[in-house]
Amino acid sequence: MGKRRILIVGGGTAGWLTAAYLARYLDIADQAQIEISLLESPELGIIGVGEGTFPTIRSTLKFLGIDETQFIRATSATFKQGIRFNDWLHAPLPDGTRHHYLHPFEAPFYTEGTSLVPYWLLQDEAVRPPFAEAVTIQNRVAESRRAPKKQGEGEFSGPLNYAYHFDAAKLARILKERAVALGVRHLAGLLTHVALDADGAIARVETRELGALEADLYIDCSGFRAELIGKALGAPFKSVRDVLFADRALAAKIPYGDPDAPIESFTIAAAHEAGWTWDIGLEGARGIGTVYSSAHMTDDEAAQVLRTYIGHDDFSARLLPFEPGYRETQWVKNCVAVGLSGGFVEPLESTGVLLIEAAVGMIAELFPHGGPVDAPAKRFNQLIVGRYERIIDFLKLHYCLSRRDEPFWRDNADPASIPDTLQELLRQWRHRPPGRFDFLLDLESFAFFNYQYILYGMDFRTDLSGGRGDFPNVAAAEKLFARIRGFSERATEDLPTHRALIRAINA
Repeated sequence: MGKRRILIVGGGTAGWLTAAYLARYLDIADQAQIEISLLESPELGIIGVGEGTFPTIRSTLKFLGIDETQFIRATSATFKQGIRFNDWLHAPLPDGTRHHYLHPFEAPFYTEGTSLVPYWLLQDEAVRPPFAEAVTIQNRVAESRRAPKKQGEGEFSGPLNYAYHFDAAKLARILKERAVALGVRHLAGLLTHVALDADGAIARVETRELGALEADLYIDCSGFRAELIGKALGAPFKSVRDVLFADRALAAKIPYGDPDAPIESFTIAAAHEAGWTWDIGLEGARGIGTVYSSAHMTDDEAAQVLRTYIGHDDFSARLLPFEPGYRETQWVKNCVAVGLSGGFVEPLESTGVLLIEAAVGMIAELFPHGGPVDAPAKRFNQLIVGRYERIIDFLKLHYCLSRRDEPFWRDNADPASIPDTLQELLRQWRHRPPGRFDFLLDLESFAFFNYQYILYGMDFRTDLSGGRGDFPNVAAAEKLFARIRGFSERATEDLPTHRALIRAINA
């Protein structure tokens, strides 16, 4: 059997993460049957939308053999313990009242198979604590600007679940270094043409500097340009703007006014009249940007939202238009899309890198070492499209429960904009909380408890009053709630501030 050649077109996080992961998984350094090359073409550039991740990134970095301390130092990274949603339920009230809730990464506390969720639901709404505060210690730790671990507690581990905020361009650089060390060939050249064979598969890609490049499998990491999967192969793109209205973003980076300023250990997602503003704390700056719907807000109005949030206009912002959606077939013949070439939805739950991880993990495991190179295509397409559909439902959940009264938010609450799959679950969740049987594991990026955090953070009503007798362990549940409060207080006292831990790691 001849050598199988993989050519990745495009660098950035998607390209270099794909290259490094496949090189490590397929162990190309120790065998001569597979060759991986990456063509970095200057006109493709790096989009770098979003600088947040999901906890899966820890397993990915560990698998690649990248040291956590090295990663944090090289990418200006900080820790992320979840996302805080400000003003999503309602706009600030005339008396100054504002609403916010946290979606933490830590699962709700369970013991001996017993869930506290129904006991929280049966408590008096007027006096019970917010859901995330009641069922996990991470709410208090994150709100207190504490880190999720202490220095020296071990690489990629700690008492609380976490991900990172980081500089996307710097991440691409360390992934590139790791991929090359693992045996990936780095090619630099201007992509000029993609030639197809008689069957409509890719025959070769042509470059100005290197001439023609041929491979058995081509991986399109060319970003929104989708040079292979879109322009050459014409894989159809399915817009979901009828469900997720946001299609533009303005992004900026703002230095801290004080080098000792506290660093939040969650992403802030602050709702505004036609979308939301992200606020990410890096080691030396904050990444701030506003996401909005062009059907509900002009670019000038969005710029004013950003200026108001930041508090001054001494910054430059980059405009990032996008079409929310995905390609319905992301593996076509001998080409598979990874990253923005396959699809994109707003970075509300940091799913950009998560989808890259999911795609490359499937490519690695399904990779055919012999026979037709497109043998896994049907299965891959089913799984990756299923992931997009479930993520879209999850993002829509954040919007459709809002009681804000601006046109954007009223349109989001319109049942006509809510997918049938989500509407069906919402009907059931009126009488029971989300559970594991609501979801198919291989299609999901978010667990049932992630849905619980959003639902009950947004004051969704699940009425269990008719089955109150089915939950008799009230006294035991109250003891557990008290233990969580006690653990929260001790953790807040014991854990270092986020700024202190980052400073110690970078020392």
